[in-house]
Amino acid sequence: MTEKQRNFIQRIIDEDNISGKFDQRVHTRFPPEPNGHLHIGHAKAICLNFNIAGEYGGKCNLRFDDTNPVAEEEEYVNAIQDDVAWLGYDWEDRLCFASDYFEQMHALAIQLVEQGDSFVCDLTSDEIRATKGTLTEPGKNSPYRKRSVADNLDLFARMTAGEFSNGERTLRAKIDMAHPNLNMRDPVMYRIIHASHHRTSDKWCVYPTYDWAHGLEDSIEGVTHSLCSIEFEDHRPLYDWYLEKLGVYHPQQIEFARLNLDFTVMSKRKLKQLVDEEHVTGWDDPRMPTISGMRRRGYTAAAIRKFMAEVGVAKRDNVMELAKLEYHLRQDLNKHAERRMAVLHPLKVVITNYSAEATETLTAVNNPEDAAAGVREISFGRELYIEQNDFMEDPPKKFFRLAPGREVRLRYAYFITCEKVLKDDQGNPVELHCTYDPETKGGNAPDGRKVKATLHWVHTQGAVQAKVHLYDRLFAVPDPDSTDNFLEAMNPLSLDILSGCMLERSLADVPAGTTVQFERLGYFCADSDTTNDSPVFNRTVPLRDSWARIGKK
Repeated sequence: MTEKQRNFIQRIIDEDNISGKFDQRVHTRFPPEPNGHLHIGHAKAICLNFNIAGEYGGKCNLRFDDTNPVAEEEEYVNAIQDDVAWLGYDWEDRLCFASDYFEQMHALAIQLVEQGDSFVCDLTSDEIRATKGTLTEPGKNSPYRKRSVADNLDLFARMTAGEFSNGERTLRAKIDMAHPNLNMRDPVMYRIIHASHHRTSDKWCVYPTYDWAHGLEDSIEGVTHSLCSIEFEDHRPLYDWYLEKLGVYHPQQIEFARLNLDFTVMSKRKLKQLVDEEHVTGWDDPRMPTISGMRRRGYTAAAIRKFMAEVGVAKRDNVMELAKLEYHLRQDLNKHAERRMAVLHPLKVVITNYSAEATETLTAVNNPEDAAAGVREISFGRELYIEQNDFMEDPPKKFFRLAPGREVRLRYAYFITCEKVLKDDQGNPVELHCTYDPETKGGNAPDGRKVKATLHWVHTQGAVQAKVHLYDRLFAVPDPDSTDNFLEAMNPLSLDILSGCMLERSLADVPAGTTVQFERLGYFCADSDTTNDSPVFNRTVPLRDSWARIGKK
């Protein structure tokens, strides 16, 4: 890799290693809040932090920023660990929590009070907001800013002891209410929250804010390069101020652009709203951009990592196309997913010149892109299912599939010709009577004649009845965040549930999470849910980008 190809974070670390700034150490961390499931945007930060550490032979911690007991749950802690491990990363013995350092943070807060660099404030959160000022106007000092060190120590001790109610008092840093950076205008360090914490139970009723905890966690853990998304750039002066005032070890915060995808929302608040208001079935709904949802849909960790490598690392935010992520997914699945036959909208075919008692075993290729995948056996007999849209009674000129009097190939099997169409009372075809040519076994005619279509099919004998979820993009517009109400941008066709689908017998007991290609239809993943003991498959992605045409329109 040339110097020009190296991203700006790599170049910073290279310079630090040359100067000996951190004794040639590289130690990063991924610091999620356990208040929801991780989404695809977090995957960028995960890959960046672990890959940077790995490139330099360093370390990366998985650290939970669990400073808000009201929003955090053990369920999210476990889900996040599952997601990071599934992506292929190992934090080894470095599983950390902000709550591990509550005692140290509290002691350091007392140090700031003793230095005269923080004070206890009686203003409410609304009053603090109202006196903060604007980008063009300075804020106003709190009337409690001049309290003595002794009074502040006493009040902070009483806050810690639980003497006051939620929101009654805060501990604020004493910086500058006229500072051009609003984050530096006497920010809150501790707030009173009477709530049980998922790890410390009821030991604490004062909890650190993110800005106070962030730098201290990095310092305590010996992090060298604190890689943050770009919205924390304006918080860096506060990060530095705290560490410098305390005189503790000082990591370097570096900001990078977030990942944005079209047809997607990345706000955890909005994702939580989708879950809480039951617009989706949960955090792992396969339409969600959460890692758990994408995993359930059949995405592969390799495809996500490949996509993140293409996204790269930059300073400026940009919007990536979801179609590009789907491209990498197709590329990976094409190499590794085994092929199977499934009929989603069955139409019965009876081969009238095939014995009603006979069946035979044919050989099907598992993956033409992977010779090691081998072959499997499939059964063939008199009665089959094909797709309804593979037949037309009065076809247009460019329709080459099955029609009355027309011959087509059945995949891995024989040529068949449609001789008769049986219909229901509404005139819809319900059964086709066809004949087959026994000389065309394997799909080739010895006389060299050609057909223009090859159809997939399933033998009725032993066919597995299943439910199939046809998932599509959750939002119908490229930028749902730009709408007045993002919920109004939801795609009403994001889920189509098909019952009575017929699958080949080998799909009866596919383990949940296994993604296969339904030939000619797309990639589908076996779901962990079942209905009446029948398999459920989620469509992962079609074989081609059906949205490309829509986008051009």
